[in-house]
Amino acid sequence: MTDSKPEAIPLRRSVAASAMGNATEWFDYGVYAATATYLTDAFFPGDLGTLGTMLGFAVSFVLRPLGGMVWGPLGDRLGRKVVLATTILLMAAATGCIGLLPTHAQIGWLAPVLLIALRVVQGFSTGGEYGGAATYLAECANDRKRGFLGSFLEFGTLGGFVGGSAVVLLCQLVFGSAAMHDWGWRIPFLFAVPLGLIGWYLRSHLDESPVFTEVADQPHPPGGLREVVTTYRRETLTLVGLVVALNVVNYTLLTYQPTYLKNTIGVGESTTTAMMLIGQLVMMIVLPLFGRLSDRVGRRPLWLVSLVGLAVLALPMYWLMGRGTGWAITGFIVLGLLYIPQLATISSTFPAIFPTHVRYAGFALGYNVSTAVFGGTAPLVNEAAIESTGWSLFPAAYLVGASLIGLVAWSFLRETAGTSLRGTAVPEAGHLPSPIAAQAAV
Repeated sequence: MTDSKPEAIPLRRSVAASAMGNATEWFDYGVYAATATYLTDAFFPGDLGTLGTMLGFAVSFVLRPLGGMVWGPLGDRLGRKVVLATTILLMAAATGCIGLLPTHAQIGWLAPVLLIALRVVQGFSTGGEYGGAATYLAECANDRKRGFLGSFLEFGTLGGFVGGSAVVLLCQLVFGSAAMHDWGWRIPFLFAVPLGLIGWYLRSHLDESPVFTEVADQPHPPGGLREVVTTYRRETLTLVGLVVALNVVNYTLLTYQPTYLKNTIGVGESTTTAMMLIGQLVMMIVLPLFGRLSDRVGRRPLWLVSLVGLAVLALPMYWLMGRGTGWAITGFIVLGLLYIPQLATISSTFPAIFPTHVRYAGFALGYNVSTAVFGGTAPLVNEAAIESTGWSLFPAAYLVGASLIGLVAWSFLRETAGTSLRGTAVPEAGHLPSPIAAQAAV
C-alpha cells in the first residue's frame, strides 16, 4: 500500500488548503478580467481607458519577482506553512479593498493610483503564494500520485477563475448593466475576504511538509537566491522558458480573452462571461485526468503534445473565433484543452526541477520573473498590438512564439515522474511505474 490510512486525512487537508489558497489568488484575477470594462469606466475614463485597465492588471506582476525573492528564501528557511498562511491573508485583504475604492469621478487621479497600489500588494503576496503552494503539495504527495494530486492545485486555479466569472455573471443578471457600471462591480471583489479567511484557517492548521522537515533537521548545503542562480542555473533557465509558454497562453486565454471578444469581435458582456465560464468548466473536468495520465506516461510527453498543438492550432482557432459566437466557444475550448496538459502538471513538474533546500526559492524566483515579463504583460501586449496594427490575430501569433520558446526549454527538462523529491540533490530522471504498480498507486 502506498498510503496508510492515518496519512489520508492530512493529505486531503493539504490538497484542500493548497487549492483553496490558489483559488483565492485566481478568484481575484478572474474577477478583474470579467469586470475589466467596469473598471475602465470607474478608474480609467478616456480614449486609452482599456490600456489603463490592462496596465492595472500587468503592474501587479512587477512586484511578483520581489515577492518571490522575499517569500521563497523564507519558505526554505522557516518552512512552507507559515509563509503560505501569511500570503493568503495579504492577497485576500488587498482584493477586498479594491471593492471599497472610490472612483475617478469621486477623487480624480488618486483613484487609479490606489488601484495600482493594491495590485502591487497583490503581486508581492502572489510572489510567494503559488510557488509555495505547489512546493508544499508536491512534497506531501506520494511519488507515484504526484501528478494526480498536484492537478488539484490547478483545479483551484480554474475554480477561482470560474468562481470569479460566475459571481460577475450572477451580478450582471441580477443588477443589470447600469448598476454594474455604477456600483455592482464592487461586490465580486468583496467575496475574496471570506475566501481568504477560510484558506488562512485551513493553512494555519496544516502540518509542515515532511520533505522539508527531514532536510531542516539535518546538515545541508546552503540555500538562498545566490545558490539558486549560481549552482542551479540550468534548472532555473529551464523553468523560466517553460513558464514563458505556460503564462503567455494562460493570461491570453483566461484573462485577456473577455476584452478581446468584446472589443475585437463584438461579443456582448454577458455572452462573453458565459462563454468563458463554459470553457473553464470543461477544463476543470479534465484536469485530474491529465494529472493522472502524467503519472503513467510522464510529464515530458504531455508538455510536448501541448506545446506542439498550440503552436500549430493557435492561428486557425483564433481565425475561427472571428466567425461567430458558436465558433468562438469552439475555438476557445480547443485551445483550452491543448493548454490543460501544461496546467495539470505544473505542481508535479516545476517543484521537481530543484532539490529541497532551494526548491521554494528556485521555484518562486524563476516562475515569478518569467511571469512578470511574459505573463502579466500578455493582456497589455495583446491589446496594444491590436490597437496599433489592427491585426486581430496577433494573440494567436503571440501564443505560437511563446510555445516555440517553451519547446526549447522542454528539451532540457528532466523526466521526474515517480521520482522522490527527498534530499538535497537534483531529482534524477524518474522511472515510470509498471502498469501493475501504477494501478496499485491509483
